Amino acid sequence: MKNERAAKVQATRQAGARRARAGEGREALGRLRDEFARRGIRRVKVGGFDVDGVFRGKYLALDKFWGAAQGGFGFCDVVFGWDVGDALYDNAKVTGWHTGYPDTLARIDLSTFRVIPWEPATAAFILDFCEPSGAPLPVSPRQLLQRIDARAREQRLRVKCGAEYEFFFFRETPATLHEKGFRDLVPLSPGMFGYSWVRSSESAALVHALLDGLADFGVPVEGFHTETGPGVFEAAIAYDDLLPAADKAALFKTAVKEIAARHGLTACFMAKWNEALPGCSGHLHQSVWDLAGERNLFAGEGGPHGLSADLAAYVAGQLALLPELTALACPTVNSYKRAVPHTWAPTAATWGVENRTCALRVIRPSESATRVEFRVPGADMNPYLALAASVASGLWGLRTRPELPPPVTGNAYDDGKAKALPRDLGEAAVALRDGRAARDLLGAEFVDHYARTREWEWNKYRRAVTDWELARYFEAV
Repeated sequence: MKNERAAKVQATRQAGARRARAGEGREALGRLRDEFARRGIRRVKVGGFDVDGVFRGKYLALDKFWGAAQGGFGFCDVVFGWDVGDALYDNAKVTGWHTGYPDTLARIDLSTFRVIPWEPATAAFILDFCEPSGAPLPVSPRQLLQRIDARAREQRLRVKCGAEYEFFFFRETPATLHEKGFRDLVPLSPGMFGYSWVRSSESAALVHALLDGLADFGVPVEGFHTETGPGVFEAAIAYDDLLPAADKAALFKTAVKEIAARHGLTACFMAKWNEALPGCSGHLHQSVWDLAGERNLFAGEGGPHGLSADLAAYVAGQLALLPELTALACPTVNSYKRAVPHTWAPTAATWGVENRTCALRVIRPSESATRVEFRVPGADMNPYLALAASVASGLWGLRTRPELPPPVTGNAYDDGKAKALPRDLGEAAVALRDGRAARDLLGAEFVDHYARTREWEWNKYRRAVTDWELARYFEAV
């Protein structure tokens, strides 16, 4: 009888919680309707991010949107069954010809509401992908990061992050890129002018459109300047809590491409588009706070190597698991063309204080701004996955407290003690697939699917015949 009464009490509580959530949902939709009316919204654009970080979405009519906002809608799960070029995987388990490519449940995250400044009267929302039961889809990148964020909060921790990107602009359109075969491309400006005041002013119409448009889109940029290379810029996105920081980083690339197109330009976020020019980074700054967001746990000293004990543990966790998790930070074949010695990209699991040759750079300008910069990813990263891997390994370090080796104080490329990172996507995929920690931290189903997608990508590359091979061997051998 006691167990029956307890079960009834629990069921009553759960039903009450469901009614409360339903009531909150109706109130949120009511407020959103008022906001749509105030802003004159006539159409809605919704989308979610696939494993490659590509924003897959569609327009919804208002009537369709209001229905979908309450219970979700069907979205073809092929977005998890094809690659960056829409070629269907032949090795995936989660979907394929064997499943018939059914719909998955897409739920609209109403908290991500934005208005697209360059598309008047158009609202935008990010989707969460779910199982038919409503449970988060294990292979969805945003849902993976939500699980990592929830794990941090279970530890009474609040992770704050900010992303930086380097990227190139070209005076090209999709049509001219393909007509030229991606050769002889015209950059926005010639020459190597890092931090150039003049170059930024010469492109003021574009720069102002980016800064103003991104701010109005809810992706504020706190620093923007030219980098070394023809037509290359760097942007630092304002930091935020973990999930919204990833949303902003993911939306940033899409927004920059759309704004650039309206100026007759193409933006490129490849890690290394030209062997003679610097690569493009996608650095991720991270700090961990108490749950109230009042105290930075990374501030202070007293721990190993003059760091706080929590910062040392976080860095040690990232360092220990970095080789196993590299595929999530460096997701493409091209990622590894950037990661070679003396290119500002790390090649081994190293850390240092204010050392840009390391994989992990500790920065301590003040207590509130003390953080670690995760320097492994390039601009081609999927920020949800790069953050999931780096933050999960840091949180693992806070739980397990592994020993932190000494910092690198000079050129990390000359350090022969540190464990090397995978040299290509093939090695990275194997390290991820065979890694035990990755499965424990990220989930076996996600790791299996993602490793398969990277192996697919690597095998596509292995079969490709490059221009370099033709020029080197066509006549000579």
